[in-house]
Amino acid sequence: MSETLKAETEEQVLDTIKWAVAERKSLDVRGTGSKSKLGRPMKLDHVLDLSALSGVKFYKPSELVLSAGAATPVAEVEALLNDQSQQIAFEPPDLGPLLGNRAGGGTLGGLLACNLAGSRRIKAGSARDHFLGFIAVSGRGEVFKSGGRVVKNVTGFDLSKLMAGSYGTLAVMTEVTVKVLPAPEKIRTVLVNWERDGIYDHGGTKAMIDALASPHEVSGAAHLPAAVAGLSSVDYIASGGCAVTAIRVEGPEPSVAHRCEALRALLAPLGDTEELHSKNSQTLWREIRDVIYFSEDQERHIWRLSVPPKEGSRVAMQILEGQPGEALYDWGGGLIWLALGAAPDACADVVRQCVAAVGGHAMLVRAPASVRERVSVFEPQVGPLGDITSRIKEGFDPNGILNPGRMHEEH
Repeated sequence: MSETLKAETEEQVLDTIKWAVAERKSLDVRGTGSKSKLGRPMKLDHVLDLSALSGVKFYKPSELVLSAGAATPVAEVEALLNDQSQQIAFEPPDLGPLLGNRAGGGTLGGLLACNLAGSRRIKAGSARDHFLGFIAVSGRGEVFKSGGRVVKNVTGFDLSKLMAGSYGTLAVMTEVTVKVLPAPEKIRTVLVNWERDGIYDHGGTKAMIDALASPHEVSGAAHLPAAVAGLSSVDYIASGGCAVTAIRVEGPEPSVAHRCEALRALLAPLGDTEELHSKNSQTLWREIRDVIYFSEDQERHIWRLSVPPKEGSRVAMQILEGQPGEALYDWGGGLIWLALGAAPDACADVVRQCVAAVGGHAMLVRAPASVRERVSVFEPQVGPLGDITSRIKEGFDPNGILNPGRMHEEH
């Protein structure tokens, strides 16, 4: 079992990494460990515990900027923002329960390192788009920083974009800065109810695309097949016994009411339409954001597919033809969560073949460690892209001490 090294200050992080470089020791970089099962399994020399690097350092609501220790709980940040009627606009998902961990354990640094975003990404962008700056220690044992506490920063290359989605393999972030935005006054969701399942996944795709192509400023578009809808804690959705397409609208109350009315008229030819108001809307989109429907049965393997939205239902149904499973469609059909029955290879060949045919990519989010050792968790990096990835890793962490093998076996 790996020994845990706890760092409580930036100086201790620096000292630990310098020691690891000198001793050629590998480090499993963690905040609270809520996403430790996300990625390839690692057998490293030591765990670098960053959980003490917590707390908001700077927050001025009028400037729409917040800086905090990298291990600050996202829940703590969201509670602070809520008091000021503000939010992290890319809607941070809590994947703890999906990965078999407790809810509410994620950290701000971990969220950014994994570049996670919820359903509002189709309107607000990803975590990367709201990541303004950071302070970090590289695998070379050097402190560096990028960006700052301003919304616009044009001084040189924006390393924040590189750190987002690096899964702690390039550097250890000790402090991060994000852009925040006002929270919407009202939230409503237009629902399209489908009498049957199956082919109505295609109908759900059309409803989402039509809504997103409209001028009504949709901030979320998702489709729940009947089996998934039945797991919702929103009674109206769970008791309907049918597939449901959900279209979210946010903003000032008069505008929201007008846009919902217009969307219902637009979508009425496709199926029966209803509306969810604030509380039920918030519950539904929190469930979709956290993929809570696939949390109960931890034996199933979970894939996250990114494909062109118009191809979403076709790709999912093609994969599901050969094995039991369920799908949840988000981002207008461009993001598909698949829950498949356990298989030695997690059905990787079938999944990646279907996704590659439409120019998409796939990530194996949940599977036993033995499966994640054999199957590429992230989309395989080949050719020039693989060379670039290797050179970036070499530049930041030439000795390969930070989370080696978490993203790809070779680095």
